[in-house]
Amino acid sequence: MTNKYFPKESVTENDLYFVCYMIERVARKLHQHNRYVVNALGYDELYRQLSLASVLHSDNPERVENDWITDNHLVPGNFDITAVRADLDIRVPSATQMGKVYKRLILSTLTKDEDWIQALIRVYSSPFCDILDNYNCSAYYEPSPIITRAYLNGGF
Repeated sequence: MTNKYFPKESVTENDLYFVCYMIERVARKLHQHNRYVVNALGYDELYRQLSLASVLHSDNPERVENDWITDNHLVPGNFDITAVRADLDIRVPSATQMGKVYKRLILSTLTKDEDWIQALIRVYSSPFCDILDNYNCSAYYEPSPIITRAYLNGGF
C-alpha cells in the first residue's frame, strides 16, 4: 500500500501493527470496543494514521493516544476489556500483543480486492472480534493460522 504523503514509499507491516496497537490503546483508555475506535476514525483518518505511523511510532504513545482521542472527538464508554473473571487466573494480553494478533489477522485475510485499511475495517467490524477480545477465553492465544481459520469460519 502506498503512503499517502510520500507516494514513492510503501506502508509497511510494522506501520499496520502500530495502528492496530494504537487502536487497542485508545479503546482501552476510553473503555470502548476496538470497532468503535475504527469506525469513529473512518477510512480517511486510518489512512492518514497508517501513513504517519513510521514517524509516530517513535513518539510517546500516550501523546499519540491523546491526540487520536482529541482530534477525532472520541468519547468514553463502559466496556472494560481488562475486566476478566478472577477465578480463571488469566493474564490480560498487552496492547502490543493484541496489536500483533490483529495485524496478522488483517494480513492473513486480506483479499486481492481490498487495501490494508479496508481489511482493517472489515476485521475490526466483524462479530468475531467479540470472541477475540473476550479474555475469559483463550482465543487470542491461539496460533495465527487457527485464528484466521476461525475468523473465516465465523467462530471456533
